[in-house]
Amino acid sequence: MTIRADILGKLFLIQEALEVLPDSAGIAAFLRRALSEIPGVVDMFLCVDGFLYPPSKEFDKVCAEDEAAWRASGSSLDHAVDTDCRIIIPLCSPHHLFGKLILSIGDKEAFSPYQAFVQNIANVIATTLEKREYLSQLDKSRAELESQVVERTATLRESQELLRISEERLKFALEGAGDGVWDWNPQTDEALLSVRWKGIIGYAEHEFPNTGAAWMEHLHPDDKARVLSTVQKYFSGSKPFYAVEFRMRCKDDSWKWILSKGKLVSRDANGNPLRMIGTHSDITERKKVEEAFKRESEKNITFLRGASDGIHILDTEGNIIEVSDSFCHMLGYERDEMIGMNVTQWDAKLTKAELAGEIKKQILQQKRSQFETRHRRKDGVVFDVEVSGLSLELDGRPVLFNSSRDITERKKAEDELRIAATAFESQEGMMITDASRRILRVNRAFTGITGYTADEVIGKNPRLLNSGRHDAEFYKAMWESINNAGFWEGEIWNRRKSGEIYPEHLTITAVKDSDGAVTNYVAALADITLSKKSEEEIEHLAYYDPLTELPNRRLLADRLQQALVSSGRSGRQGALLFIDLDNFKLLNDTLSHAVGDLLLQQVAQRLIFCVREGDTVARLGGDEFVVMLEDLSEHALDAAAQTESIGLKILRSLREPYQLAAHETRSTCSIGISLFAGHQESIEDLMKQADIAMYQAKKAGRDTMRFFDQEMQDTINARAVLEGELREALENGQFQLYYQIQVDGSLNPIGAEALIRWRHTERGLVPPAQFIPLAEETGLIQPIGRWVLEAACTQLKSWQQAVLTSKLILSVNVSAKQFHQIAFVAEVRDVVQRHAINPNLLKLELTESMLLENIEDTIATMNALKEIGVRLSLDDFGTGYSSLQYLKRLPLDQLKIDQSFVRDIATDNNDRAIVHTIIAMAQNLNLDIIAEGVETEQQRQFLLGGGCAYHQGYLFGKPVPIELFEALLKYS
Repeated sequence: MTIRADILGKLFLIQEALEVLPDSAGIAAFLRRALSEIPGVVDMFLCVDGFLYPPSKEFDKVCAEDEAAWRASGSSLDHAVDTDCRIIIPLCSPHHLFGKLILSIGDKEAFSPYQAFVQNIANVIATTLEKREYLSQLDKSRAELESQVVERTATLRESQELLRISEERLKFALEGAGDGVWDWNPQTDEALLSVRWKGIIGYAEHEFPNTGAAWMEHLHPDDKARVLSTVQKYFSGSKPFYAVEFRMRCKDDSWKWILSKGKLVSRDANGNPLRMIGTHSDITERKKVEEAFKRESEKNITFLRGASDGIHILDTEGNIIEVSDSFCHMLGYERDEMIGMNVTQWDAKLTKAELAGEIKKQILQQKRSQFETRHRRKDGVVFDVEVSGLSLELDGRPVLFNSSRDITERKKAEDELRIAATAFESQEGMMITDASRRILRVNRAFTGITGYTADEVIGKNPRLLNSGRHDAEFYKAMWESINNAGFWEGEIWNRRKSGEIYPEHLTITAVKDSDGAVTNYVAALADITLSKKSEEEIEHLAYYDPLTELPNRRLLADRLQQALVSSGRSGRQGALLFIDLDNFKLLNDTLSHAVGDLLLQQVAQRLIFCVREGDTVARLGGDEFVVMLEDLSEHALDAAAQTESIGLKILRSLREPYQLAAHETRSTCSIGISLFAGHQESIEDLMKQADIAMYQAKKAGRDTMRFFDQEMQDTINARAVLEGELREALENGQFQLYYQIQVDGSLNPIGAEALIRWRHTERGLVPPAQFIPLAEETGLIQPIGRWVLEAACTQLKSWQQAVLTSKLILSVNVSAKQFHQIAFVAEVRDVVQRHAINPNLLKLELTESMLLENIEDTIATMNALKEIGVRLSLDDFGTGYSSLQYLKRLPLDQLKIDQSFVRDIATDNNDRAIVHTIIAMAQNLNLDIIAEGVETEQQRQFLLGGGCAYHQGYLFGKPVPIELFEALLKYS
């Protein structure tokens, strides 16, 4: 019989359709329609998972047979069962029966040619069912993994999309629960690590590599082998689950304890692990608690065995479970007698009900408790104890860990303290500190004296009372006495809470234990403000003038004696100014003594205003005053100048009008001055000399001053005249610039230094050495410096117009006072801009003395000048005290070797070495170097050979006026 081609084609379509049909019912419906066209087939039924499609009572029994029953009946999984009226084809894999295809056959002969094809369709159905069962198992595994992940967080319980068909990885749903999630491929070592996973160990999401190797690198060295062993055992199946605790290194190099749990969700065809997912939990705190508990347990055991206090562990009924030897000794029992003894048998204060309540309260409150009670010894003696208790668990049962301490002696001490407390609250201030000088207790009298309450001072150091009037030596001596003798007594200035400073009589006693160690300090203090005030008033009357409140003759003599000693030690000079009011007797007689007293008081105030802090103004009596100046210059001439300045100030001040009650009057004074240095003169001689000088001032016409030394007076007068003439010179244009040429190694002019000269109308040409120091002292150097800068820039502007001089650099000396003016940089900028000169042709020569103070301000000013464009040269280099540390920071263009080193360079080895060093230093700092004071060809050749190519000195030309200088340039 032949096979119909159209039926065979439909059979092949059936095979393709089975791959996409959704379920067993769909497969059955489709097959029933498709197989109904096969000759001989009456009906078709599909049995899958114990269900028959379509339902039929005739075949229910056949469908109900499971794989075991099928085998028991003798049927094979490989062959169909063929009977006269039906064919049952098993749907199976090689070893598993999924279901049966049951065909009801009407004409077996007609069906026979198609049986092989139907068998193929049955195989396709079996394969489809096998795939679906595999997918079902996979879904089941995924569902189990979802369940594990979902349990980690309540907030993500509704998530149903943990695994996707397109290999979408787990969504890290547990981030909010505080755990990190990981997904690891052991084959490729690729890993997905959640943000929380990385955050636990301190890394941002992008900072930690997504590999298993990175995780292993962060394992603690002591844990790594154990963790890897756990992983391998889990992969091999010898461990049923993966869970391990280990330490990981955090980003900040600290360590955290981690609990890692995971599940292997897939293997490859060879059974090798392919994908594993799990969580990381931070258990650091739990580990700390466990470790603390372990240490506490070990400590408690040690404590129990060797504790001095009476330790006893009770069950909830108050029976002893464990007891220390000390507790047995405390109560007088043997250990065997005490085990099992109830607390009611030794407690002599509380009733049985009270004890039961106390035990229950201790267990329930779960924290350390403490109370006092009384214990009864075996011999009946009752004593006071303090019981400390803590509720713990022992072998899963609640117990009480109690410690009893005999406080009999403490009770006695407390009674004694109560008695002492009564004495403590005396009228005298009391303060007790510990050995570290922290205040433990003060009494009410202390609060009344200092203003501080007990709460404000307890726990603090008594230094909060310090007035600041005593130096470190005072306190050092105080504590030496306390440490050596055990006490100190004396007067001290302290400060109240209000800030008021008051005198106090203080006694400090050290309290020592039996071993001689200090345990406390006790201070008794009394406010002696009133008695001290009385003493001060008496002393004030003895040493101060009651009318003017100035020191009197006695105090002046004392201070003068100290000043002489200080002067002899320091080498600095001092001065006495004897001041007598002119015509005071006339004023006193005409306007009354009361008005005269007002004048004396106002004179006293004006004198105080005229002198420096630390100087002394005293009244000898009548209209005589003395001013004592200390710490003047070491040089007599300079000291005289300083004294003269103050004397002039006094003369001007006392000339001003006085308002004396309703009278306005004027008064002058005559001043006699005597300088002193050390003990060259006695106090009496000094006072006599100043008095003599004062009478000389009177003879000179009053309202003036005179020095006791006439030669010094002459010198002072000469300086005063010179200062006046110097001011006139500035106003009348008597200054002139001279120019000294500067050359290079080939004797070509490169510039000049501008040097000021004073053409006096009577004295002729005055050397700078005679007037520059005076200008520095009087402040005239600043306007003189401005004139020099103005004149130099005017000359530079003129030079820029001529080819011969257009490139010449002009150097100008700047004094320290001029340089440190706030407006100096602005002045330089203004003069450069007004004259429209090239600032690079102006060179400012600075002295090393400028580097001795305010170095940071100096550097800032120099940088500001460099911004203008001017050049900077360090003049007289090597003669001062330049700090090499700062020299490298200075924006210099040039170093200038001082002529003192050049003068003997041909004969003095030291000078040669210094010059070589300066040249080398300049070269290392990339600075130009120029030598001044070059007067011989031998000096020039030595400098050239040493590397100094720029020179200035008489060998090339003296300082000359501008006309002669420019004439010389034309012939050079």
